[in-house]
Amino acid sequence: MPANPSSYSRPSRNGNTTTPEMNQDLEPTQLYAACQGSLQLGWLIPTDRIRRRIPAIQAAQHDYSLVGLYNPLQSHPLVVLGHAALAYLHTLKKNALGDALERLCGETTAVIVIAAGLKAPAALLDLAQQQGIALLGSPLPSERLVAELGHYLNHHLADSLVLHGVFMEVMGIGVLLGGDSGIGKSELALELITRGQRLIADDAPIFRRLAPDHLDGYCPPVLQDFLEVRGLGLLNIRAMFGDNAVKQSMPLQLIVRLNSAGPEQIEADRLHGSRQLCEYLGVKVCEVSIPVAPGRNLAVLVEAAARKHILYTNNQDPAQEFIQRQHDIMQHEG
Repeated sequence: MPANPSSYSRPSRNGNTTTPEMNQDLEPTQLYAACQGSLQLGWLIPTDRIRRRIPAIQAAQHDYSLVGLYNPLQSHPLVVLGHAALAYLHTLKKNALGDALERLCGETTAVIVIAAGLKAPAALLDLAQQQGIALLGSPLPSERLVAELGHYLNHHLADSLVLHGVFMEVMGIGVLLGGDSGIGKSELALELITRGQRLIADDAPIFRRLAPDHLDGYCPPVLQDFLEVRGLGLLNIRAMFGDNAVKQSMPLQLIVRLNSAGPEQIEADRLHGSRQLCEYLGVKVCEVSIPVAPGRNLAVLVEAAARKHILYTNNQDPAQEFIQRQHDIMQHEG
């Protein structure tokens, strides 16, 4: 799809290309701009003293938390100090307090937030400026700050990649239509839309790993609502079919890959079909292949694949049920 190449990372046009999104470390000023309104953040030190950034760590490290309450034994890039933490620091004598603050402002710490409108110790203000750590305050309780800041950072810094294809909601699940260029993915997507399914992203959907077993797919802003169909050009799906024809995001649950195939491939594996598990960013996703041939109603087949996948997730395997039925009949007749 034509677009400004600086707006998003465009993969090569083939069915197997994945393009990692280069997540960059987050500036504390970016965090402030995004969360200042909802969390009522305020600067406690001059912003020109800030040198550290929140790292874009690998999302596979899900035992590592980006945000946490103050804990002398565990470090986080973003630390929230509440009543308990400040009360503990106030009980320490000068040398012990200095040691505790040195650990708090260790190499991994980029941002410290003082919760509940509390006053930051003068020694912490001085050390934060020396170390280039962003120091913020908020009137909100520490638990809310941890939850909301963690939610923002996990979305902003999560591992992501681009998978070439058309990402849709089909029968209530996220389905990526993949395959070689020109095989008919966009035409199939258009037919599915006319049947009541919803478009999420054409050409270059971005997928983020937000949990150990969860890939969330969404559309780059520049491509929102658009579908490219050869011969027709760009179609604005929202304008043509209404708001219900598009959706902002969806977990990726199934990949349907369209393949050019001869009769021998259509006949192959007639009992189980071509179902396999593929791994992206450490998350396993079911993939099925559908041969493209004259006379095949691909929209019906994709909807059936989505329905079948839903049955699989509910531990219903029609092939195994058929095998068991044959076995029972043979046992009865024997």
